[in-house]
Amino acid sequence: MRFLIIYAIGLIFGMGIIFGGMANPAKVLNFFDIAGTWDPSLAFVMGGALGVTALGYRFVLRRPSPRLAEAFHLPTLMRVDPTLIAGSAAFGVGWGLAGFCPGGALPAIGTLDASVLIFTGAMIVGIIGAKLAKGRIPDGATV
Repeated sequence: MRFLIIYAIGLIFGMGIIFGGMANPAKVLNFFDIAGTWDPSLAFVMGGALGVTALGYRFVLRRPSPRLAEAFHLPTLMRVDPTLIAGSAAFGVGWGLAGFCPGGALPAIGTLDASVLIFTGAMIVGIIGAKLAKGRIPDGATV
């Protein structure tokens, strides 16, 4: 049953990404093209997602634990550090160049479009590279 609930949540998320236009790289790139063919519609998608998330967190975090896990997995680091900045920059550069973020690329894999597959492959290589680099950093040090 747990698997079906998780699958349904992922399916709803993916459908929201697709219907919101976040899986369409042309729409995403037009959102970033402020001086040209700017399309502000994704701001409404992101704003809606932010509102739903903020409201959801207020209710969900009142519970002692999540329904499908032992504990909540929330970030413990409460400061901006070089690792956060580097990760945010890599995310933004990838999104701006390719028109995909991980949440938008994964539902689009089914199209078998070469740009989606290249982006997803590069994302996986980047994740593995970051994990390997992080493993070489002494405990307590920041990147």
